[in-house]
Amino acid sequence: MAPMHFLSAVSDAANAAHAVARVIEQARAIARPDLAALFITAAHVDEAEWILDRINTEIEPQILIGCSAEGVIGGDVEIERSPGIALLVGSLPGVRISAIHIGENEWADVLDDQVNLIERLGHGEESRALIGFGDPFTCPIDALMKNLDDLPLPLIGGMASSARRRGENWLFINNKVVDGGFVGVTLNGPIKVESIVSQGCRPVGERFIVTKSNQNIIEQLGGKPAINQLRDVLESMSESDKQLLGYGLYIGRAIDEYRDAFGRGDFLIRNVMQLDQETGAIVLADYVRVGQTVQFQVRDAQTADEDLREMLSKSSANPQAACALLFGCNGRGTRMFAQSCHDIAMAHDILGGIPVTGFFAAGELGPIGGKNFIHGHTASMAILRPD
Repeated sequence: MAPMHFLSAVSDAANAAHAVARVIEQARAIARPDLAALFITAAHVDEAEWILDRINTEIEPQILIGCSAEGVIGGDVEIERSPGIALLVGSLPGVRISAIHIGENEWADVLDDQVNLIERLGHGEESRALIGFGDPFTCPIDALMKNLDDLPLPLIGGMASSARRRGENWLFINNKVVDGGFVGVTLNGPIKVESIVSQGCRPVGERFIVTKSNQNIIEQLGGKPAINQLRDVLESMSESDKQLLGYGLYIGRAIDEYRDAFGRGDFLIRNVMQLDQETGAIVLADYVRVGQTVQFQVRDAQTADEDLREMLSKSSANPQAACALLFGCNGRGTRMFAQSCHDIAMAHDILGGIPVTGFFAAGELGPIGGKNFIHGHTASMAILRPD
């Protein structure tokens, strides 16, 4: 069987016609690819239908998915907050690819009927992963992920990020441009899909057991008011760690609280939204229940660098990858790191220069501890290898 072959094309040309011509010229090396992933920035959304038509006419991919985004990733660059088009094309011999589009008005039928969802996904015993993109205003991503957990099927991707209002993000599915819902591909057969979710946080202080909570409100930790425990942690922190609180305060919720030891990837990181001085409670951006293990966390560029580097280094010990899809938070890039193109440069360096393509998302999708989650400030990756 022929090997997998991928190519990543990118252009930062402000003129859509020039940008499309450049990515088509780069992508022609793979004739009639099995799969294409297309990402465009807000500067090009008015030309989205024309761009999609040109890609389909000139490249002729069997299946195409994609979306609009604040920034795109491809070639060896990350294009932030400026015009950009990124295109990944690939041949995947023997791999069965099922394309899916769930429209804004179809969710009830899909989420309430698992048989229907399975059929739409093309899910079966040889399904490896779902690569997908949703519109944050019209995709009930939490409900979708819960259904995927039940199958189970890992979801890796991101939420479209080119607009802040309903109806202004674009999703691409084959030859169609749609303004809502979810698009994706299920990969089946002789392919390995490794997921990396680099949350870039570091724990501070001791771990606590949640002893009283109400939905997303932690009232007590270890039998004491949650804010009192936080104060003790803050007093024990170094001055340098206290300065990191300027980037925000986070809590890591253990995926499996029965573990004897915890390391990277064992916590789901969530923002602390509010400290209620009157009640002593802490309000999170997620639900939490009594009995769960939590630990306060801080985030900075150095921790994010170390976290991604460690995860990619572990991946590099596996057989050579064919390509990677990279979905970074729109709070990463130069908003987090001193140098531009941090994540893609590290991926190329550690994974051996493989094609990498993706976008800056309004929420990154990736599994932790065998369950699907939506994240913030992370780098979520799908690394593809032949099986």
